Amino acid sequence: MTTTLICDCNKTMPLTPTTLGAALADNKELPLHTTLCRREAPAFQRAITGSGGDEVVVACTQEKRLFTELAEQTPNATSPIRFVNIRETGGWSRDARQAMPKIAALLAAASLPEPEPVPTVSYKSQGRLLVIGPLDQAEQAAALLADNLDISIFSTGPGEQGGAQERRFPVMAGRIASLAGWLGAFKLAWTQDNGIDLDLCTRCNACIAVCPEQAIGFDYQIDAARCTSHGECVKACGVAGAIDLQREARSMSADFDLVLDLGAAPLIDWHAPPQGYFHEAGGLAGRPEALATVLRLREMVGEFEKPKFFDYKQKLCAHSRNEVVGCNACVEVCSAHAISSDKARQRIVVNPNLCVGCGACTTVCPTGALAYSYPRAPEQGRKLRTLLATYAQAGGRDAALLLHSEEGGRALVEQLGRQAQLGKAHGVPAQVIPVGLFHSASTGIDLWLSAVAFGASQVALLFTGEEAPPYRAALQKQMEIAQALLSGLGYAGTHFVAIDAGTPAELDAALATLRATRQQLPASAARYAVASEKRSTLEMALDHLVESAPALKQPAPAAPIPLPAGSPLGAITVDKDKCTLCLACVSACPASALQDNPNAPQLRFIEKNCVQCGLCATTCPEDAISLVPRLLTSPERAQPVVLNEAKPWSCVRCGKPFGTQKAIEAMLGKLAGHAMFQGEALERLKMCSDCRVIDLYTAPNELKITEL
Repeated sequence: MTTTLICDCNKTMPLTPTTLGAALADNKELPLHTTLCRREAPAFQRAITGSGGDEVVVACTQEKRLFTELAEQTPNATSPIRFVNIRETGGWSRDARQAMPKIAALLAAASLPEPEPVPTVSYKSQGRLLVIGPLDQAEQAAALLADNLDISIFSTGPGEQGGAQERRFPVMAGRIASLAGWLGAFKLAWTQDNGIDLDLCTRCNACIAVCPEQAIGFDYQIDAARCTSHGECVKACGVAGAIDLQREARSMSADFDLVLDLGAAPLIDWHAPPQGYFHEAGGLAGRPEALATVLRLREMVGEFEKPKFFDYKQKLCAHSRNEVVGCNACVEVCSAHAISSDKARQRIVVNPNLCVGCGACTTVCPTGALAYSYPRAPEQGRKLRTLLATYAQAGGRDAALLLHSEEGGRALVEQLGRQAQLGKAHGVPAQVIPVGLFHSASTGIDLWLSAVAFGASQVALLFTGEEAPPYRAALQKQMEIAQALLSGLGYAGTHFVAIDAGTPAELDAALATLRATRQQLPASAARYAVASEKRSTLEMALDHLVESAPALKQPAPAAPIPLPAGSPLGAITVDKDKCTLCLACVSACPASALQDNPNAPQLRFIEKNCVQCGLCATTCPEDAISLVPRLLTSPERAQPVVLNEAKPWSCVRCGKPFGTQKAIEAMLGKLAGHAMFQGEALERLKMCSDCRVIDLYTAPNELKITEL
């Protein structure tokens, strides 16, 4: 049994222990502390030693470090400790007295078991750092790191001061061809095409002194735009032999563990660059943020791990069939360039070393082939269901979930709470329940609709500006689809909201709109467990929402609900005049939505299975298929329907049916004028495969020779 410790933080929160206890511990009033982190700390120590190893939930994140240290110093402390923020999320708000149901929900969610461990991705760094940029800036940065890292410099010019006379670090130069990789595995490729070999150069400056065009700078490289190849520098270099104006260009490459890019434009211009790559344009002078990067680099030597954020099931993937691309949503949305297409193997490839765990790929995946695992969907679903069920049990109404990232989003919510405590803001409203996610893009339509089925009147997604632009667009599109579903089912109101806020004031204003609105919900809350498979969860949510849908209570049959393009639900239409029933679409369909009939020439379709990937449309040689995004709410959605059928063609020799009349007639029409299909050869096209072989080998020899 979980022990819960609550504290009103020096009487700054109007907590009601009776209400909280009723929702959490069988109507037992929770003890209320005022200074749990100070003079009442013995109560915390008694809890972690007297609970028999059960978990202890401390409703305070402000003093998490202090409580952790105190636990380490307490003899016989065996209880795992969990922390939850009820202060900035509810207790510090003008609605604080009405926020007990929300606080009870947050406490209940904090008592849930920890998510199952996930596989990890390992990195190994030996501290081989590449610094790229103007030589003066690069050497300045290298000097701060030289005691802890093995540094090489790639010079992109002298900078304002040029290189120092003492060459403390290996220096390379040339034209960079590519930089790729990740922490512990970067590869730089460049072309060494300058007349001065930096490995041989002693920085004696003799070449600089004699060059009449001033084509050589203090980066000890020749500016080809100024040089006229008069050769005085070669003579001045003398026995060092570092200068050869006729030297041929050479392709070079080298491996590094870390990269510090000081160039004006980043060599890896991604919204989510690979781990181990840092871009700081302008050098370090007068830039505290750049110095902070240097401090991070000092610590990046050794072995590191991160979660493997995704699970991939190729058998569910609708990316490609027969080297034809259908769904490409995950490849297009990934800002970390971690996903690539492998059409030949009918799959996508995810590089776990580049993946940053945003989860946007899993959100836009229509089939669930890519699933988010940090935490997994069942664990996230259990948390949402617990939050909403506890909130309702404690007397709360019109719950709204505020989904935010654990970095920028959490910081903004906490800032808003502080402003509310000072009387400068309203704070998080009583019915708005903040829910932290590793990244705001990691949940999608299956969990959003499940949240509504569990009793959420609204699901708000907080964007703080840290998200990649494609994520914002993709999530907005998914929200439009989810809202179209609910509106089509007759649930009044706006259930899905995107909030853009970069300051506490902007967030406060946006949350005020949630406080002022009410949305129509199902008559009862769902209690199903979210499944590991995205489509299964989506279907359970739809079943619950359809069951209570106001629009479906009419006696007349409900029309299909039209959905925006890109919906994971829908049907297809087949142009029967074009379709030859070649059934290429059946073999291309990854979800078994399209099927043939082994007993008759038919194309059948099960709408429930369709993921709208478009592979059937792109595969069809006759361009006869179009996608129709929609939701059919009648039972026929799960039943096979015939989209097209035709009379079979009978073999002109044995009478056995094969193919269709339309397909054979189309083939005869196209090949009738071909030189290889004249006379009896054209007749053979009207035969089944067995009779065609028999007729070929019983024909006169000269005919066989001609055909061969």
